[in-house]
Formats: sequence, structure tokens, C-alpha cells
Amino acid sequence: MSYNILIKGGTVIDGQNNPPFKADVRVSGGKIVKVAENIEREGVERVVDAAGCYVTPGFIETHNHYDAPMWWMPNMFPLPGYGITTSINANCGFGAAPVPDTKEAKDAMIGIFSFFEDIPLQPFHEQLPWDWKTWGEYRDSMRRNLKVPLNFEFFAGHQPIRLAAMGMDATKRVATDDEIKKMQDMLREALDAGACGFSSNTMDYDGDGNPVPSLLADDREFNALFDVMDDYPDKTVEIIISTFQRFTGVADMERLVPMLKDRKFRTQWAGVPFLKYQLSRGIGPLIEEHERYKKEGWPLYTGFTHVAPATMINFNSPLTFAQNNILVWVEMARETNATKKLELLQNEEWRERARASWEEMYPQAMWRKPETVIMRDSQYRVGPYGSNVTFKDVLDLRGDNVHPSDALADWVIENGIGSTLGYGMEIESQQQIIDLFKDENALGNISDSGAHAQMLCGIGDHIDLINSYARDNDHLTIEMAVYNLTGKLANFFGFRDRGHIAEGKTADIAIWNIDEIERRPMIKEFDVPDGSGGRAYRYTRDAAPMRMTLCHGEPVFDGGSFTGAYPGRIAGHETHEAFAQAAE
Repeated sequence: MSYNILIKGGTVIDGQNNPPFKADVRVSGGKIVKVAENIEREGVERVVDAAGCYVTPGFIETHNHYDAPMWWMPNMFPLPGYGITTSINANCGFGAAPVPDTKEAKDAMIGIFSFFEDIPLQPFHEQLPWDWKTWGEYRDSMRRNLKVPLNFEFFAGHQPIRLAAMGMDATKRVATDDEIKKMQDMLREALDAGACGFSSNTMDYDGDGNPVPSLLADDREFNALFDVMDDYPDKTVEIIISTFQRFTGVADMERLVPMLKDRKFRTQWAGVPFLKYQLSRGIGPLIEEHERYKKEGWPLYTGFTHVAPATMINFNSPLTFAQNNILVWVEMARETNATKKLELLQNEEWRERARASWEEMYPQAMWRKPETVIMRDSQYRVGPYGSNVTFKDVLDLRGDNVHPSDALADWVIENGIGSTLGYGMEIESQQQIIDLFKDENALGNISDSGAHAQMLCGIGDHIDLINSYARDNDHLTIEMAVYNLTGKLANFFGFRDRGHIAEGKTADIAIWNIDEIERRPMIKEFDVPDGSGGRAYRYTRDAAPMRMTLCHGEPVFDGGSFTGAYPGRIAGHETHEAFAQAAE
């Protein structure tokens, strides 16, 4: 359906860091066709009163993981209510294509993605049609089977590429020359089919202490894949280095920079440390390294986030225990039967192994500083719990020199396996964050939204940026805040059609009153299929809200709610349904 809309009386922030200006905006055929003062209505044209509002480009989420969740919650709420019109997925080297030939390797690909991004495994298997092998066939399946309210872009992930080329050997060894050639062909096919670039990962280890496949890639493999990327200079590379877990980020960049500094494409590396927790782990030199890359003029851009990760610990997800190398607690979290889980927690043989495993956790693990672990929520309201209660408080209240592993097990038994904990992470320097927003070689709005649904990663962080840095304080101008969420990101990713309120650009637009929008409190929704006919929970938020969000000129959020429209495009391509609507 083609909409003709005239947005009148608003203040335009064009997404290019220019000062705001009064103007009306005309939208027709999915494009911005006129930006000027005092435009008069023409023909059948909906007039939207934007008095008192900003009219900005739709916001871009640079780091999402909706690759699986989009199949069972395609309205993507509350993203439209936060003005988001582009979501970039298949980050961290994870993805759903290409698909390996063997069932074992395919299951490994799904299992890796599910484990590291806390996406339920059963619906990952059952809700996706899996009617593809190549990346292009994956894109075509999405176009056939999905309608989406916003634009979905995807990287080609290193993990599925490596598993498709090598089978299970991808988890065990370096690749042969022939296997590397297969990977090059797969990457080229994905880029030709619409992938926005290539993503990889030098950080993650699984619940058994095994590295993800990309950690086994040698320099030959990386250089060969980067050689392919050089043929696509408008596309980008993303690499997640180890600034958490094992904290090898300095060595990671010492290895990668010689391979990347003279390339034709742009690389986003994630990224400079900004938490006190990180800086105490010896990766502070990455801050100076970022400045050196800029001075040298290398095409290396750091990713960053202005808020501490919303990391929560729940006792049905093994991820956070694996990230701390407490592998016996991983066993407990993996157990899906609640009765057996409680039996484990009370079993003395398991407790003995858990105590030994606790002593083997990484030296930098948060659990080694119990004052940083927050007892957020108790399923049974027994306690002690609350946003101001730490694990250290639990230990001190007991006063019996109990081993921390036993104390945690006792607390879970009393408070319920549905309880949640969290990490208290403090930002080292707000000035560092402000400087990064002003830095052309730094990319923000890395939210991880779509992953870790029981941790509430990211939804609404960009509204917190606008409010905390531009509305409630004068750290940034409003145009600089919007630029960091729109034009700056579009320019980096090569999205030339969006991120700019200007004639001829795609009408991805957010209309909002700065006094109305907030990053709303988190709420628990039971809407994630659990594979048994029931629903598991995820954390989400109510809408900010926008007055209106338009994607390709069609309202997807209007009057305080989702409109039911699905005009979004997948990997730059319209969906089958979008074509059908246009024909109507």
C-alpha cells in the first residue's frame, strides 16, 4: 500500500548533525519527496500534526540478535514504539546460514547460537522452516515466510560458514586450503545475496569450555575472508574481541590489526573498555590503541555502548556460569526438569564438585567479588533479595563461613529456580562516553537486543542516550545525539538510502516529543514458545512512545500502538507480502 503523508509543524533533525530547523515533510511512495516550510496539502494526503515534536530519521540498531526470535514474534514489539526502523543482525559471527550438510554440524550451529545469545533452543529448531542451505536461500525463505515492520539487515556469520565448510571439524582444528576456498565462496555468495558484511568473534567459549569455531581460525583463513571483503568495499566487517570473559582483547587486536589496517572495507571492532570491571582486567591499552588507529587513518572503528550491560543471572540459562568458567553450575542450569534441578542443588556429591568448580572460575570472574552480584528478584519472595542486596550481604548474614557455592545453592532452593540475579557494573568515565559520541570512528547503539531475553538487553537504550545526554544534561546537542543513532550509523554501514531527512531518501521516520519519551521500566512477558506448548518469559518494555514511526513511508506505530503494518525489507529486499501490498 502506498501512503501519502504530510508531516506538518515539526522541527526537523536531519540525521547529519546539522542544527534543527522548522519544516514540513512530505512522504509519497515510500520516499521523502519534499522538505520545506509551509507545504500545503495536496489531494488525498494524510496530515500529521507534529507541532512540539522532532521529526528525525528512524533509529538504527547496530547490534541485534533477532535472527531466530523474528520468526515467532515478527511484530518485533516494542521496537516500532521506540522509533527503530533498521535492525542489524547475525552479529558476533553467529547466524542461521549457510546450513551444514550433516545434522550434527547443523545442530552445533543452532546450539552455539542458542547458547551464547540465550535464545530458546526448541523454538529455534521448530519455528524456523529450515528450507534453505545457502545464505541466499535463507534470505529468500525469509522473504517468502515473514512479514516484518522494520528493515532487517544481516551479516554473514563466521560460525555457520566455518561449520558448513568443515562440518564438525570446524570445532576442532584449523582449516585446509580447500576448506578456506569453500568459505570464501560461501561468503561471496552471501554478500552477493544481500548480506551487509561479515561478522566474527575471538571471545566466546561454551559451557564445556570449548571455543567457538571462529577462535580456531588461523591468519590464513582470516586473510582469505578479508580478501573477499575487499571486493565489497561498501560492506563492513564486525569482530567481537575478548573484552569480557578471558580478556585477551589487547592480544586479539595485536593479531588482527595488521590484517585489517590497509583494507578497502571498514571494520567495527567491539570494542574499547568503558567499565571499571573491564579496566581492572588489563585491557585499558585498547583505549590508546583506538586513538592510534585514528591517527594512522586506518579503517578501524570501535563499537561501544553508553550503558553497562544488563546482565542477569537466571538458573535456567548456563551462559553466565560458562562465561565465569563455573562449569558444574552449568550442569545445573542445563537441566530442564525443575525437580531434578532442585535435587542437584541438594545433592552432596554435586555440591562437592560445584565447590571444586567454583575454585576454578576465571580470576576476573564477577563471582570473585560477591559485592558486585545483585540478588535482584526472588521467585518466592523469601530473600534476602532486592536491587540493593548483594551476594556479599547473603554471605555476611549467614555468618557461618559457608562456601559461596553452597550459600548460592541454599539461596536458590529457598527463593526458587525462577529467581534472577545480576551484575553491578559501573562505568569508569562518563567523559569517555561523551568523547566517543563525538568521535567519527566510534559507533554506538550496540544493544544486543533480541538476545538474552531474560536479561533485557538493550531495548530503549537509544532513548536513554537522548534523554540522559541531550535532554536532561548538556553533554551533547540534540542533533549530535540523533546523528549517533541515525546518519552516523547509516554512513558506516553503507545504507545510503536512510539515516537522513532529505528529498529522495527512504521515508524511515520517527516523530516524537522529547518530554514524552522515556526508556520505560522493564516488564516480564510470557510470550516465547518453550517447545512444549507453553510460553517462557522475556523481559521487555512498554513503548517510549513515539508519536509515529514510519518505515518506507508506512506508519508502523501510531496513536500509541503497533499498527499491524509490515513494510520492512529483509537484507535490502522487499518481502513477498510487501510486493503484494504494493500491487493492491
